[in-house]
Amino acid sequence: GLNIGIDKKPPLLKGNGFAVYGEDGGILSELPENPKGIPQSASQTAPFRQGGLMRKNMSDIWSLFDKIKKTEKVSGPPEYIIVGLGNPGKDYEKTRHNTGFMAMDLISDKLSCHIDRLKFKALTATAELCGHNVLLMKPQTFMNLSGEAVFAAMDFYKIPLDKVIVVFDDTTLDVGKMRIRKKGSAGGHNGLKSIIACCGGDDFPRIKIGIGKKPEGWDLADWVLGKYSEEDLKTLQGMYENSFEAAKLMVSGKLDEAMNKFN
Repeated sequence: GLNIGIDKKPPLLKGNGFAVYGEDGGILSELPENPKGIPQSASQTAPFRQGGLMRKNMSDIWSLFDKIKKTEKVSGPPEYIIVGLGNPGKDYEKTRHNTGFMAMDLISDKLSCHIDRLKFKALTATAELCGHNVLLMKPQTFMNLSGEAVFAAMDFYKIPLDKVIVVFDDTTLDVGKMRIRKKGSAGGHNGLKSIIACCGGDDFPRIKIGIGKKPEGWDLADWVLGKYSEEDLKTLQGMYENSFEAAKLMVSGKLDEAMNKFN
């Protein structure tokens, strides 16, 4: 559970600052100390005498409790899997083929969780998205064996294939473009090939994020394993935001709406 306490031990917090602690004792969030150095005795009544200050304090408090709600543990088994494809290890960070991993990083940040639990040959986390329990996954099998991780999770939780959402890179789309599909072939993507082979079909929704067509004379492997430019990374941030919004619609049974909005 979470404990809400008032910390009066400087230099952590001064005055009447509030701190919220997680199970490990670490601070999840904190509210600011009294503005303008209002003495503690006066601060107890100041919010009621100063309408603007009261509104600010209440806004801070509601934001704090919203964060607490997001960090509560999810109960019950996941109903959906959202899996981003990529390769593990520092050598592959910020490469085009790890676009799925980077999208998952933003999604987990939005859901106030960390994809760091090793299970099903993947780094995983559970969270609640639009009233549904979801399993977030970053397979650690390397791209070509991604299906082993996805199938292990599907089999354990008895999740049907049409409730597995796959986020991955696509060379047929320019950087800054995204496409959502209900199902389809692997299209030459080895991660998808593995999922189709291991899970027994291609009837799963997917979010395709464009990484650009390989330049003339380039080997495909060299292109997808190459690192993004800083400019492309900035452009992709918007695609990761869109992938989160699309996932919200998809788990809410609004796949067609997601396709109309983002395709």
